[in-house]
Amino acid sequence: MFLMSDYIIEMLNITKRFPGIIANDNITLQLKKGEIHALLGENGAGKSTLMSVLFGLYKPEEGEIRKNGKVVQINDPNDATALGIGMVHQHFKLVEIFTVLDNIILGSEPLKKAGFIDREFARKKILELSEKYGLSVDPDAKIEDISVGMQQRVEILKMLYRENEILIFDEPTAVLTPQEINDLMQIMKNLANEGKSILFITHKLNEIMAICDRCSVLRKGKYIGTVDVKNTTIFALSEMMVGRQVKFTVDKSPAKPGKVMLSVKDLSVACKINHERLGVKHVNIDVHAGEIVSIAGIDGNGQTEFAYGISGLEKPVEIEKTKIIIDGEDVTRKSILERNKAGLSYIPEDRHKHGLVLDYRLDQNAVLRRYKESRFQKSGFIKKDNVTEYSDKLMEKYDVRSGQGSRTIVRSMSGGNQQKSIIARELDNKHKILLAVQPTRGLDVGAIEFVHKQIIEDRDNGAAVLLVSYELDEVLNLSDRILVMYEGEFIGEFDPKKTTAEELGLYMAGAKRQ
Repeated sequence: MFLMSDYIIEMLNITKRFPGIIANDNITLQLKKGEIHALLGENGAGKSTLMSVLFGLYKPEEGEIRKNGKVVQINDPNDATALGIGMVHQHFKLVEIFTVLDNIILGSEPLKKAGFIDREFARKKILELSEKYGLSVDPDAKIEDISVGMQQRVEILKMLYRENEILIFDEPTAVLTPQEINDLMQIMKNLANEGKSILFITHKLNEIMAICDRCSVLRKGKYIGTVDVKNTTIFALSEMMVGRQVKFTVDKSPAKPGKVMLSVKDLSVACKINHERLGVKHVNIDVHAGEIVSIAGIDGNGQTEFAYGISGLEKPVEIEKTKIIIDGEDVTRKSILERNKAGLSYIPEDRHKHGLVLDYRLDQNAVLRRYKESRFQKSGFIKKDNVTEYSDKLMEKYDVRSGQGSRTIVRSMSGGNQQKSIIARELDNKHKILLAVQPTRGLDVGAIEFVHKQIIEDRDNGAAVLLVSYELDEVLNLSDRILVMYEGEFIGEFDPKKTTAEELGLYMAGAKRQ
């Protein structure tokens, strides 16, 4: 039995309400000094809300927070920072046109006697921290020019620069490659060994089993329980999280490929960071109706540019040589809207930039591609009741949770429920090809199980599915064929029944090629 003082942070009987929903319902969470404590729950269970209360972004209606046994008031993030609490948010809080250095010191700028910012002092401290913790960064690079994984390093360095002792990681691995995840896991272990206390929000049960000491589970805003990780299993954790047993393998019958539904010939696309070089180099691919073709690879090897080229977000380089054919129709020079009309549904990698209008309501986002249909508009005027009715049914089918139903502003929803709303829209829209990039990013195991079933059903109904995923388990589970992309080229094709994650890994790293 621990005394109160054995906990560095205690959140006692916290209740936080929003219009139409109790996000946190009388939750108690206790964090020991030097431990990595996982916070697990379904999409919309209240995890990020609870951590936002601890970081001062929200004020709870009920409950209290204690640090080292003493009641503290946290009215805003400045109060949290003063108490040694730092947070890496699920969607990074960085100024894209600022440099790495400027983002790290923002709000905590070291000053010279004359009142000017002491950049040399800041640079030296940042480089010392990056070397100590293995967080290599370029202080002079602009945020808009660096990878997502590098941006996360900047967020972690922001916390370390402020000498925070309580570190909150809100789904930090959702946007990382497998290698970056391994690096982050080691960094978190090192921080805990130094005595820092970590709260780790994640949906990935294997990560909890690998590095966490204890795990607290939330479900629909309520506290379910806390367990010692060494005494539990992923099956027990998943059942605590979703309230039922979850299958971790996909049941599917053999594919029955039909005619070629998507044909891509000699596609080259400029690199999204450096437009002077090619991100995709003269690739060719055919995807048949009734099959799932997966693109495997380490992030940054051209998968993003490949998806942009097919969806129409980027124009091909040497367009006169390129052919993109959807069910016999040449769409190489056609717009995104025309490609959609030809039969392309697209689940984008970046849900905020390309998937949703964040300040629109959920029902408005549900019909972004369909609002011109007669059931949703007449003489240029939207039939709002029809839109809301359609959205209500769609969101119920896909278990999209929001405080005010279809009238909820999308920006206020959890990341996982935002993702499910995109999947619902794209799968329900009549299509011949589903281009799905990281479709289960940020989803809990129950939601992943459901989405995988929907993708298999889409294949069995005759759609051609082109899946881009950095999750090897997902690639091996769902695919009928696997192509490995390395440095903008396809370097191998595999039958998922006859290959292994280890073999794919060698190709993904460029150590082998067919």
